[in-house]
Amino acid sequence: MNSIKQKNNIYITTTLPYVNASPHVGFAMEIIRADVMARYYASIGKDIFFNTGTDEHGQKIYEKAITSGKTPKEYVDIYAKEFKDLSKILNLINSLHFIRTTDEKHISACQEIWKRCDINGYIYKSTYRVKYCVGCELEKNDSDLVNGRCPEHPMVDIQFINEENYFFKFSAFQEKLLSIYTKENFIIPEFRKREVTSFVQSGLKDFSISRMKTKMPWGVPVPNDNDHVMYVWFDALTNYISTLDWPNDKNGNFKKFWEDGYKIQFAGKDNLRQQSAMWQAILLAADLPNTDTIVIDGFITGEGGTKMSKSIGNVINPYDLYKKYGTDALRYYLLRHVNSFDDSPMSLRSFDEAYHANLVNGIGNLLSRVLKLSETHGITLKDENKKYLDGISELIESFDIQKAIDIIWKEINNLDEYISKEEPYKVIKIDMEKGAGLIRFLLLRLYMIANSLVCFMPETSKKIIEALDRNKKPEVGLFPRINI
Repeated sequence: MNSIKQKNNIYITTTLPYVNASPHVGFAMEIIRADVMARYYASIGKDIFFNTGTDEHGQKIYEKAITSGKTPKEYVDIYAKEFKDLSKILNLINSLHFIRTTDEKHISACQEIWKRCDINGYIYKSTYRVKYCVGCELEKNDSDLVNGRCPEHPMVDIQFINEENYFFKFSAFQEKLLSIYTKENFIIPEFRKREVTSFVQSGLKDFSISRMKTKMPWGVPVPNDNDHVMYVWFDALTNYISTLDWPNDKNGNFKKFWEDGYKIQFAGKDNLRQQSAMWQAILLAADLPNTDTIVIDGFITGEGGTKMSKSIGNVINPYDLYKKYGTDALRYYLLRHVNSFDDSPMSLRSFDEAYHANLVNGIGNLLSRVLKLSETHGITLKDENKKYLDGISELIESFDIQKAIDIIWKEINNLDEYISKEEPYKVIKIDMEKGAGLIRFLLLRLYMIANSLVCFMPETSKKIIEALDRNKKPEVGLFPRINI
């Protein structure tokens, strides 16, 4: 990823979760992965702008608010706080910025990007006749439906829209988008790039970017037309630059991180077309630089491989896991036991099993065993180099975070085997010099494990280093046993 290394300023963003319900582990996974990248590049001296926030407009939220007896703003304020507080329970890096699509600066940015697309000839008015899934906030073809329903939101009735809307000339950007896709690492993983390339090659259809205010008033007003509000996707995608104070750029962040920096977007596979095609076309239409890399995650699935979804109601709440197991246990599971790019199943039982096998009996037990030896025999070692284990940096830079953290647990297992094979607790009683050498090797490798954990599990990394520096086994284990 030489192009990233050549840039001093790195911009990293998640998608903005839709605030129609409490957070679930799918979004927690996305933001933790983005946090790993932010911490890694900060650790090698890059200047970081890390963006997340909440998507707060659209028909789904409007209907939920009315049903709950609240105004849309009252409704979104409740859930926006829950998402913002994730930064605390997930221990996100302090370079994090939080944008809400109801913020005034975001609304102004949406209206400005609309004007630029309009002036450049990419917005027009026409009649919108379509089948529409409110759950996705997307139009659907018959081929997208299963038994007349959206497979992502099978409990939500498909709506039929027939009204005058503004449209975006998506069809004008086929060749330009295909040209962008040839850039190295524009979409990761490669099979997702092939998927969206095939979609664009098949031909692009202009899409509606407004709704009649009389039917759906909860949205950003369309410039110079009081009868319309913006379609939620046109509004929401603009957050990636409104968070940088575009177009005014009063602090210079847009120039620093978007124009002159390297721009990374994390998104789920259900956002592939919106992030890598729709948003990139909007940027082209407004004469703005495109994203550099879009990383597409798979889904966390529930029992039987069903996607975890707020609409279906089978989600796991990250707050519940945090309260029971703590921050770093949650970070560990979502980074190591969820595939970097494909779907992965998850249950409360699988979480508990991984916690006890790999944290309590894994890294926690290893630290106790080694420090008992070093403390008993007065053998110390200071870490001077702050080195990562071999291969971790390269895997982080290629966004394969699961494989990167796997290296750490492979080393933990190797050290357990080393202790069983070399038996330093026996050797030191017979040969002090040789036994001390074995223990120093274990201390050195533990320092490297702790250094390598800093981007993945920062508090655990800190606790291990403090224990090693004191040369004293922690009175309380790194990870306590918990009854399920």
